[in-house]
Amino acid sequence: MIGYAEGDTPVHRLDPRTKLFAQAALAVAAFAHTTPRGLAALSTIVLGICWLSATPVVRSLRAYRAFLPFLLAGPLVEGVTLGPPWFVPADAVTPTLASYRVLLLLLVSTAYLRTTRVRESRAAVQRLLPGRAGVVLGAGVGFVLRFLPLLRHDLATIRAAMDARLGSERSLYERIRLIGVTGLRRVFARADRFALALRARCFAWNPTLPRLDPTWRDVPAVVAGVALLVWAVV
Repeated sequence: MIGYAEGDTPVHRLDPRTKLFAQAALAVAAFAHTTPRGLAALSTIVLGICWLSATPVVRSLRAYRAFLPFLLAGPLVEGVTLGPPWFVPADAVTPTLASYRVLLLLLVSTAYLRTTRVRESRAAVQRLLPGRAGVVLGAGVGFVLRFLPLLRHDLATIRAAMDARLGSERSLYERIRLIGVTGLRRVFARADRFALALRARCFAWNPTLPRLDPTWRDVPAVVAGVALLVWAVV
């Protein structure tokens, strides 16, 4: 799920810089409006983006299931007290809204990743941030977007292999240790192969990146982004 998917949706046809701008504007609005009413409005917008980009919501959230316990732990820890009544629901409201806000931003990020090629993301970053800083940041974004799906695939393979060998009957500590140690070994191995591939292919800091041409289709997205920024300020 966290990777580019071929498609011809309206979001696929947008300029990547427009998508980055709209995504940043939605993040600003999410941090400005933290009330249930504000988050409900943002939820409608996020669901609309997922629908327009053909991003399945449930499968996207399932892809981030490793992070969900941390989002649930925040409200629980905040609401727990050391004496009666042991749990204060009012103290957990604000962390719950913050965790929900993170979920909304993860869904928007997933929609961006599924509708934007890695080379287009790198080109957009370098266009938005000129100079050496943009080149370094663009190359870094490209590396992360290419490397992250491989790491997730490795971890899923390790877990499947462990389950096939009745690893699920081991203790939680032992399972975490096996996945962690084996996962780190795979990360270092992939990093070595990645460095070798960069040298073999003569990695260039200034490759010929795809041309980005905004069209009239970007106008509604830009207007929506500006509206979100105005809403955040007001």
